[in-house]
Amino acid sequence: MMQESSTFHSKISRLAILVVAAFAFNFFIISQQAMAEGFKEGDDYTRLERPGRTDNPDKIEVREFFWYGCPHCYKMESYLKPWLASKPDDVDFIRSPGVLNRKWEIQAKGFYVIQSMGLVEKTHSALFDAIHKEKRVIETQKALAEFYEGYGVDKKDFNKKFDSFDVATEIRQADAMARVYRLMGVPAVIVNGKYVTTAKQAKSYERWVQIINYLIELERQVKK
Repeated sequence: MMQESSTFHSKISRLAILVVAAFAFNFFIISQQAMAEGFKEGDDYTRLERPGRTDNPDKIEVREFFWYGCPHCYKMESYLKPWLASKPDDVDFIRSPGVLNRKWEIQAKGFYVIQSMGLVEKTHSALFDAIHKEKRVIETQKALAEFYEGYGVDKKDFNKKFDSFDVATEIRQADAMARVYRLMGVPAVIVNGKYVTTAKQAKSYERWVQIINYLIELERQVKK
């Protein structure tokens, strides 16, 4: 039995190594395709005259601005998941909810409440699915509290944090960043505070991922 268990774990370990290697190879191929295409500034992405600050200067930051009610943001999620699975160690990925109007701000506040509880990864895709697949209307504080209750969040705790100073600060910072990056809508991706690329510029989600990888490589070369 001991020998069988050892053999089993050995097979699992080899399988895990192969999966990681496959993701890494896929990222490499996509990056090479992106570099080969040679995306154009002004067409495929915009370079900011005054770059914004990033959270960690030692990493290349990729920041996605989104809104849960946006069908394009929802579609982008299915392309981000495999990208995140093979994301290099020198890249930080950050989600930032858009706060371009009051309706968006309500869901953004809910996001920051859940982020403070460490539950974003557990609930992010689920809320997108609830809105776009299940066609549920989740646009108020009450509706958000009820949704997150299904993931173990106490309504009283949610409502208390919803109107907290910390969440209000996060909203102000998200609004300030959107102004720095001159965002007019979502989804939008900012690479290292310097480059803005949107779904409209990319023309397709597959191409958008390639543009993001291309901009990451540009920044990687600068840091060398």
